[in-house]
Amino acid sequence: MQRPVSAAQVSLATVAAEAGVSVATVSRIVNGETRRASAQTVTRVQAAVVALGYQPNHVGRALRRRQSRVIAMLAPNLDNPAMAAIAVSTEAALRAAGYVMILCDTHDRADLQDEYLQAMRSQRVQGYVLVSAVTSPALSDALARGEPIVFVSRRNPEGGAYVGIDNHAAGAAAADYCLARAITEPAVIFPAQGSSSTAERVAGFVERLIARGVEADRIRRASAPGLSHLQVGYDAARTLVSASAGGWPKGLLCVSDMMAYGAYRLAVERGVAIPETCLLIGIDNNPLNAWIAPWLTSVHIPYPDFGAKVVEQLTALWGGTMPEDILLPHSLEL
Repeated sequence: MQRPVSAAQVSLATVAAEAGVSVATVSRIVNGETRRASAQTVTRVQAAVVALGYQPNHVGRALRRRQSRVIAMLAPNLDNPAMAAIAVSTEAALRAAGYVMILCDTHDRADLQDEYLQAMRSQRVQGYVLVSAVTSPALSDALARGEPIVFVSRRNPEGGAYVGIDNHAAGAAAADYCLARAITEPAVIFPAQGSSSTAERVAGFVERLIARGVEADRIRRASAPGLSHLQVGYDAARTLVSASAGGWPKGLLCVSDMMAYGAYRLAVERGVAIPETCLLIGIDNNPLNAWIAPWLTSVHIPYPDFGAKVVEQLTALWGGTMPEDILLPHSLEL
């Protein structure tokens, strides 16, 4: 027989034709019901499934059974590649587990986050994934009701299941990198509206420098208001390098790659060579860096691995267990 072009085109009918049985028989076997078929038939169907690469449509089956298989992800500023990478990873993992994901952009605003939480609750979603959540009344109410919520990248002040990296250690790794290159007075820039993740990165950076002998008052720091990390990076770098502040440091930690892009824009405008004059260090290791920012050193966060861990945390919550935090490994990429 002629084989399908790709596994995506393989249906129950394709498997049935390959195995020489009815579609109903294939449907029962792939759904775990094997009592009505002989051992030889089960083996033949299973071999056809493997040979053809058939993937059962868990979502379609759940919808036919009228089960709630919808998960809501709330994330801020989806124009940030890091947010998009988390969303892509989580959607793929949920889809593989038989769930549909709804994605909402909160724009880092508590009122929008509450609006979406209330709307999703009315849709009877089975769980929530909150990326870089902010404190809000509806979130507190949802936690009080014991609704299954997994926090990603930014911890919730009220506690809850978490997936992310050790942000404190990531900041410390940036400090070690600077010191290893004889940059003894590096600086750091960060958003004025600090989150737990950015605060931990700054703290890890500063504390490691002090622990290794750098005087606290020699560690320059600057922040800027706003939600766009591009603009915050630009504005904070401008504050840092103003004439009264001492010019460009030899090394500068930006708590996200997007902030590093903003700082780089200022450097280009002022004719400052990067990284020759100032080594810029970001955190994220955005895949775009290889294309548009070869000058950037960045702490790699394994966003493609987040999705499976989010599903793992949700599964534990559905089982009535509050899981331990899941911290994925990070590494500093040149």
